[in-house]
Amino acid sequence: MSTKFFLPGTDKQLNILLKQIDVKNFSVLIIGSGNEEVSKRFLLAGAIKVVVIVQDNDSILRTRINLSKEKEIIVRLMEFDNTDFKNSTFDMVYAQASISTPNRNKILKEIKRILKPGGYLCAGEIVSLTQSPPQFVIDIWNNSSISPLFSNELEKFYTERNFKVIQVNDISYTLKEFYKLSSDLLKEKSNDLRDEEKVYYKKLLKQISHESNAYLKLGGNAHMGFLVLIVKKEQL
Repeated sequence: MSTKFFLPGTDKQLNILLKQIDVKNFSVLIIGSGNEEVSKRFLLAGAIKVVVIVQDNDSILRTRINLSKEKEIIVRLMEFDNTDFKNSTFDMVYAQASISTPNRNKILKEIKRILKPGGYLCAGEIVSLTQSPPQFVIDIWNNSSISPLFSNELEKFYTERNFKVIQVNDISYTLKEFYKLSSDLLKEKSNDLRDEEKVYYKKLLKQISHESNAYLKLGGNAHMGFLVLIVKKEQL
């Protein structure tokens, strides 16, 4: 996996989408940080408008720096459940591990509002593979503000909100790649940080270290999964 796709679901989610949907001439909204390479790929696939939204100042600064040469891509600071976009603005909304939160329902309502009739949502969702996961898995989710649904209930959750499910793919295996890369990058980069940076990133580094070790060494793969859904807003 390339570090350019440093997200749960790696590059597999986007590959699945682009094989299923021709995004040529689409207007696309990408939700969440870490999606710089994703946004570039949408442009290469023929999208005519690509907008990335993030929710905090650190993320918008980092995203704008990483996309400084991509003048066509718009980066904005917005709450995911309360955007500034008009109704029926986008042909496609793309979210990779960014809406598996306690606020999921409100975010999906907002996505539905800004999608055009017949528009698509591609959502990568972190899910629970067991009904009663162990405490170390719950701790990972709590520390990252993740509120996973049970894997067998995810599709129903979307259909109950009047999305038409086009495709569901289980790519839970990518979580092992993601957490292995997290662990390796942590070891590599932590020695390069200046003292003031280590203070600033102390909490994040501790969180990444804990999550990676818990997933890789304690059997997190038995309880944590990742599903990709391609769903459609029904025509009026």
